[in-house]
Amino acid sequence: MIHARITGTGSCLPGDPVSNLALVARGVDTSDEWIVERTGIRTRHLASAGTATSDLALEASRMAIAAAKLAPADIDLIIVATSTPDFIFPSTACLLQAKLGIKGGAAFDVQAVCTGFIYALATADAMIKTGMHKKALVVGAEVFSRILDWRDRGTCVLFGDGAGAVVLEASDKPGIRASSLHADGSQAGILCVPGQVAGGVVSGDPFLRMDGQAVFKLAVKVLDEVARETAAKANLPLEKIDWLIPHQANVRILNSTAKKLGLPTDHLIVTVDRHGNTSAASIPLALDHAIRAGRVKPGHQVMLEGVGGGFTWGAVLVEM
Repeated sequence: MIHARITGTGSCLPGDPVSNLALVARGVDTSDEWIVERTGIRTRHLASAGTATSDLALEASRMAIAAAKLAPADIDLIIVATSTPDFIFPSTACLLQAKLGIKGGAAFDVQAVCTGFIYALATADAMIKTGMHKKALVVGAEVFSRILDWRDRGTCVLFGDGAGAVVLEASDKPGIRASSLHADGSQAGILCVPGQVAGGVVSGDPFLRMDGQAVFKLAVKVLDEVARETAAKANLPLEKIDWLIPHQANVRILNSTAKKLGLPTDHLIVTVDRHGNTSAASIPLALDHAIRAGRVKPGHQVMLEGVGGGFTWGAVLVEM
């Protein structure tokens, strides 16, 4: 039986950290205390005007490929999860492929907002298990700062830019043990960017809008449910999960999810305090950070889970 294993990870955060006080200095009507109390976020990274999503993806991908002890030419599948692509088309994955100096393998984007990396990882896993591909590069990359209304303190303080990547390889040893993907389009309005480009002009609202209370309630509910569902598929008791790495949106959501699952907080990976919400990049960023810090180790059972606009949610259980 063919399995898919994560063999390398990488990440990229643009520029220097931007503190809450720096946002206040830029004119955002807020305070460090207000942000920390409600979100746990202390800093985030913001891409410069000339930095594209594919640029961040490139740096994270190079790290992941190097960690897997591969060369870019070994990669035969690229999936990029992003809601902030370089262009409408071509896909950011195709642009990334060109920047890596390779060609011929499949390359495409996945759009499931903050759950995008989970969707992309599950898709790559399925494509490897069927024998279609052997070495996949799965990336979450975002420049969410481009779609923020800096007059809306309820949203602009939450997000940051960044990229995370993993290499997934065919193996005879278990790696991706189970996955679950879900969506409920009837909840699209609670987190969205309700605008579009038509006839060369923007129609509707081009900025991110969110009903924070509705998102919080739904996020905690579905993150609990999907973790249980995925663990059950793998016949793994919840107490056997070594690490929980949820989408890094808000420290209160993270803590509430761990509590509902009965997992101690020292089994929870948290990076939202330093990176903010980087949407599709947040899970691979947190995973890479935890691996390089020596916390996540070979043999550990790691539950990755995301929730985002759409409304989408999902989880992947990984044996490292």
